[in-house]
Amino acid sequence: MGQRTPLYDLHLALGAKTVDFGGWDMPLHYGSQVEEHHQVRRDCGVFDVSHMSVIDLDGADAMPWLRRLLANDVIRLDRTGKALYSPLLNEQGGVIDDLIAYRTEAGYRLVANAATRDKVLAWLNACCAGHAVNLVPRTDLAILAIQGPQAREKVAALLSAARAALIRTLQPFEGVTDGDWFIARTGYTGEDGLEIILPADQAATFFYDLVGAGIAPSGLGARDTLRLEAGMNLYGQDIDERHTPLTSNLGWSIAWEPAERDFIGRGGLLAEIERGVEEKLVGLVLEERGVLRAHQTVRVAGIGEGEITSGSFSPTLIKSIALARVPMATGERAEVEIRGKWYPVRVVKPTFVRHGKILI
Repeated sequence: MGQRTPLYDLHLALGAKTVDFGGWDMPLHYGSQVEEHHQVRRDCGVFDVSHMSVIDLDGADAMPWLRRLLANDVIRLDRTGKALYSPLLNEQGGVIDDLIAYRTEAGYRLVANAATRDKVLAWLNACCAGHAVNLVPRTDLAILAIQGPQAREKVAALLSAARAALIRTLQPFEGVTDGDWFIARTGYTGEDGLEIILPADQAATFFYDLVGAGIAPSGLGARDTLRLEAGMNLYGQDIDERHTPLTSNLGWSIAWEPAERDFIGRGGLLAEIERGVEEKLVGLVLEERGVLRAHQTVRVAGIGEGEITSGSFSPTLIKSIALARVPMATGERAEVEIRGKWYPVRVVKPTFVRHGKILI
């Protein structure tokens, strides 16, 4: 038996099929993964993501410590509620995890991945030794992600007038504290929506309210196809400690300026640039029948080979798509080995669908 979120029994009551995900028993779907996917693209759905790790931190050294710790620069968080995405790197530039950092009234809030919880906490505690920084893992909280073009309006209709007003004025990549709730306009689906962090003992009642309002309960299966279509990396597949942001389509998340900010991993990244970055993360589209899967070999004529990191059937495109790490010189065409046969694929920018629009 794995770890369970406060909503586990509710998921079973709603007919969820559960699977192990990073040591957690999580809902895969509630009947139809494809329908849940379409519901989020067209309307909205709700995901239980309480398995993710929430860490609050404060202290006199909190800002300079985070500026050293993260590849992105928290000095950009120039007001309470503002958020940024950042890789957390080791000294060689490999990705320990990727997370979102929010500026709060007391300091900062980090939301990191579930499977890396112990590793990340150990790294943070080791790095904060000798610094005036207090780390508080918030195991008392749950997280609900309500995603889709109608998400904010449907959630606002369920809440008080004051909270509804906050939701309607919330800007992308911004969060607001209201009592014991933290409401952020962030997500992992490529659609607009909210991630609401609230006390664990309030989560089940609110989840029922959302489902009762016609917001479809959605599982990890739809979450994976949605994030893949949006070109968002999954830790442990598309990013890990063996690969840097430069080979993972995450160069945009590195704050190189000011040059004197010596964040952990900067030296490793600069050394990689000096050697010449050898690989890149691209999107693949299979024009023929078949399914692209992780670890399938990608062959680029006259250049070399790479590997699919994530692949699946895209419900929106009605085609098989993938993210793949391939040689830097890869152009617009490649081949993928599927069950001993080679199939042609189109190489595209690794963002297939955003805000309901097909981009390839």
